[in-house]
Amino acid sequence: MSYTQHVMAELRGRYADQPEFIQATSRVLASIASAVEAEPSYERVSLLDRLVEPERIVMFRVPWTDDSGCVRVNRGYRIEFSSALGPYKGGLRFHPSVNLSILKFLAFEQVFKNALTSLPIGGAKGGADFDPKGRSDAEVMRFCQSFMTELYRHIGADTDVPAGDIGVGGREIGFLFGQYKRIRNEFAGVLTGKGIGFGGSPVRAEATGYGLVYLIEELLADSGQHFEGKRVSISGSGNVAIYAAKKAEQLGATVQTMSDSCGWILEPTGVDLAAIMQIKEVRRGRLSEYAETHPACEYHSGGGVWSAPCDIALPCATQNELRRPDAEGLLRNGCKVVGEGANMPVTPEAIDLLISSGVTVCPGKAANAGGVAVSALEMAQNSARLTWSFEDVDSRLKTIMRGIYRASAEAAAAWGVPGNLIAGANIAGFKRVADAMMAQGIV
Repeated sequence: MSYTQHVMAELRGRYADQPEFIQATSRVLASIASAVEAEPSYERVSLLDRLVEPERIVMFRVPWTDDSGCVRVNRGYRIEFSSALGPYKGGLRFHPSVNLSILKFLAFEQVFKNALTSLPIGGAKGGADFDPKGRSDAEVMRFCQSFMTELYRHIGADTDVPAGDIGVGGREIGFLFGQYKRIRNEFAGVLTGKGIGFGGSPVRAEATGYGLVYLIEELLADSGQHFEGKRVSISGSGNVAIYAAKKAEQLGATVQTMSDSCGWILEPTGVDLAAIMQIKEVRRGRLSEYAETHPACEYHSGGGVWSAPCDIALPCATQNELRRPDAEGLLRNGCKVVGEGANMPVTPEAIDLLISSGVTVCPGKAANAGGVAVSALEMAQNSARLTWSFEDVDSRLKTIMRGIYRASAEAAAAWGVPGNLIAGANIAGFKRVADAMMAQGIV
């Protein structure tokens, strides 16, 4: 049994109750096995054994009072996975599905994603099983204040800098930052995704969606292609999906689908993005409302967003949303590129089928790294007490995403799997983290 296989077998036994974490580690370790086995010193210092265990896990209760005066209790977490490359960096997720397994998977992926940006940031993730949907601003504020009353002990501008994620947008970041400032009596760059007026960065809202499209633009350019004239299917209608759609449209593509938890829309001539933004960002409504005012639109309840013919598919909703039957539909309908806008949205079975059929799959740790890249740029601006222009940050983001694609493609070619961006991204990220761990000793 190889060193990689031994570590994976031990993980499966130890964390059998954490399927998402096992899925993530299995995918990564399988793809970096050749790079690991080529360096015997990794096994001598148990590098993989250390790499797959978080440096720190913080778990705590979050008591808060709802508008009726009832005391509620949720569970809060912060997974500080690796600081080999810099301060812990990764989002906070507020969603009923949050548990230790999901957050460990996200934090593990974040380590390699952050490494690919070439910026000095480690990997982390956190959150709570609290659902902000349907809650008043006052309830969300009280929850965030209670959450930060514990979290503040474990974070800092040079220690751990959380950002937003699902369920944690500008409102929540503002409440969290306000409570941190109140407790610590300091105005520090301890959270990213803040409002522009109090230390936030331009392009933060657009970053993940724009970055996804910038990376695929670089991929297409490698074969003399571009977005113009391409049919793009997108799942989701949140921040990532909306801004990926916006940038793809700007580059000449036709964005024909978007979805939410209730259903999806098909507009073969292109979605009315302004209307979707009004529904989702202003009214926080459902896509079924869009169909009521756009008679040419087809609205479908439930799943099926991947059944429409397309050239490029961008899953931007949630993990494991694109399964093998969906991949079969994409293949029948001519899809050539799949870019993961969400974290691990394509199941391993679907990935195997797509790659074996000649479809290029851009993994989330590379394709959706734009968000954390701009978060790191926000940290730099905070440290210097500066705010850069939208154009400056956008230019830096584009350069970073191009660099991520190049690093992934070059690593794939160097390790004998040319065109396999999943293996390339994992190897490139792993090598950067491994080099830092080897240099820092047994810590």
